[in-house]
Amino acid sequence: MSALKEKLASQIDSLREDAKAIITACGDEKLSEVKVAQAFGGMRGVTSLICDTSEVSPETGLLIRGIPILELTNRLPEEIFWLLLTGETPDEGQMRSLHEDFISRSEVPDYVYNMLATFPLDSHPMAMLNAALLSLERESVFRKRYFEGMSKDEYWEAALEDGLNLIAKIPAIAAAVYRIRYEKGGLIPSQAKLGWGANFARMLGIDAPEEEFAKFMNLYLTLHSDHEGGNVSAFSCATVGSALSDPYYAVSAGLNGLAGPLHGLANQGCLRFVQGINERYHGVPTDEQLVEYAWETLNSGKVIPGYGHAVLRCPDPRFIAFHQFADKHFKDDPLMLIVDKIYRLIPDVLREQGKAKNPFPNVDAISGSLLYQYGISEFRYYTVMFAVSRALGLVAQLVLNRAVGMPITRPKSVTSAFIKSKFSPAVKV
Repeated sequence: MSALKEKLASQIDSLREDAKAIITACGDEKLSEVKVAQAFGGMRGVTSLICDTSEVSPETGLLIRGIPILELTNRLPEEIFWLLLTGETPDEGQMRSLHEDFISRSEVPDYVYNMLATFPLDSHPMAMLNAALLSLERESVFRKRYFEGMSKDEYWEAALEDGLNLIAKIPAIAAAVYRIRYEKGGLIPSQAKLGWGANFARMLGIDAPEEEFAKFMNLYLTLHSDHEGGNVSAFSCATVGSALSDPYYAVSAGLNGLAGPLHGLANQGCLRFVQGINERYHGVPTDEQLVEYAWETLNSGKVIPGYGHAVLRCPDPRFIAFHQFADKHFKDDPLMLIVDKIYRLIPDVLREQGKAKNPFPNVDAISGSLLYQYGISEFRYYTVMFAVSRALGLVAQLVLNRAVGMPITRPKSVTSAFIKSKFSPAVKV
């Protein structure tokens, strides 16, 4: 039994008992009430999910198992995965065990690479990634054991097996998507001595200082690893998984959500905004020019991309972490100087406008610009990198949901006619 599985096995009974105790003690208590506007507004603000891996505090930002994300920026993504699953940070021996486990599972079958090579070169890289992950479903431990008749108490073990296999392989698959889709040359093999994030960085084949790029990639994968249970990717994964679809189906469903412009494509828009400023002023604008540009953007009915957040009411700590990295490695680069100037000036502009509940930057305001610094100019690939990171959180949430026996997700829906007849009979369409 691996160290991670052993640690989880020691916690499962307690997780189940806690869930039962909570339901017994306060199962009839209300978490929230749903307004008609929320039903028509994507359920925003409706508190109706349980997610123990992370939470987003409006005042402090992302917390991983109660720990502010800024306190975890020196951790490897593998450590974050352990923390997401167990609530504890691994010791040296546990990290070594997890590393060895990932290496032993990391070989990608040839049929996956052969399939990727058949995609037209104008294919979207996210479609390629998800097709590759779904092709691995034939090897699902969960599906096999389910139809062999495993008990409900064993669901989490089979889900963990699939999840570990998926996470171990996704860096190589994502790197293959990059190199095949953008004709970067042959595939680059992993190295057993390197960690999960460093191997991903190496297999991409980016022309950048190896150690520095590996540090950036570890930071990137850590910061994007999880973000509560209600975002599109996490909720989609949990919903599909609740039907006892195996983790390949469920995680792929969640990652497909990242391909949407309103979820995983935001950093591309932010980068284009920064590049547009750079082109307009042939470099870094003055403070006055930037403020003028911001008002011109707002008065045209557009928004300042990367500023504002559905939950946060403070600067996104993930932005802060990236900003600190940029200040260390790209302090004098024009694009990063523009990002910094936007950070200093735009919040006051948004406050004066009075429409933004949160005038501060989120992580997308800088992440794309940093990827661009390393020569990754293929914007559509950015979401694949996001997906590699987010797979950590999706798998962790999925395993824990199976451990506590979360039922199939099945909210009740009503018709528009019902709403009108109940609350406003006079409304006519």
